Amino acid sequence: MSASISSKTFDFLNKLNKNNNREWFTENKNLYTESQQNVVSFLDELIKEMSGFDEELAKIDSKKALFRIYRDTRFSKDKSPYKTNFGASLGMGKGNQKGGYYLHMEPGKSFLAGGIYMPESSVLKEVRKEISLYGDDFLKILNNKDFKKHFPELDQDDKLKKIPQGFEKEDHMGEYLKLKNFIVVYSLKDEEVLDKNAVKNMTKVFKLMKPFNDFLNTPFL
Repeated sequence: MSASISSKTFDFLNKLNKNNNREWFTENKNLYTESQQNVVSFLDELIKEMSGFDEELAKIDSKKALFRIYRDTRFSKDKSPYKTNFGASLGMGKGNQKGGYYLHMEPGKSFLAGGIYMPESSVLKEVRKEISLYGDDFLKILNNKDFKKHFPELDQDDKLKKIPQGFEKEDHMGEYLKLKNFIVVYSLKDEEVLDKNAVKNMTKVFKLMKPFNDFLNTPFL
């Protein structure tokens, strides 16, 4: 029987959201430990399933893929010490310099994502070059019927107002060259995360992202 996310894990996150302080967390550390283990077991199954279409993922250690629950509050006005979600990077390179996959589990706010998030300027430039040169190939991926059904558009956050320097103003891929992230997102309902078939269902969505990631990674092969 495949692993699944327990409703107790979401119960813990809901309680943490209401009691985001060190005293409560220390007193309820056992709830965190149980939830963390539940997520790690789920990731073990998910990584195994996803490696069926992307063998590179088989190398991933689920414990290392899971982000720490402790927040870095040094430069934030929000001093809450803990994240109220479980997030895992699956196949994204160090410093997000490689197209990969991401899983975010949070009551009412869960999602799957793929692509490259906040790349360094040198990486961003190479991706933009690839899109400019091979725009038709990129559009073919984005306009694939199943892909477009799940991911209607790329993330538009921090999009530039003008085409970046080094590219023609009339470039037919201009709107995509303005992007600073190359990310697709698929929102999940709580019941989808808690579904007993979540591993297989999430894998199907992640598999749709692979051609997109392959394109983004081409300049760095």
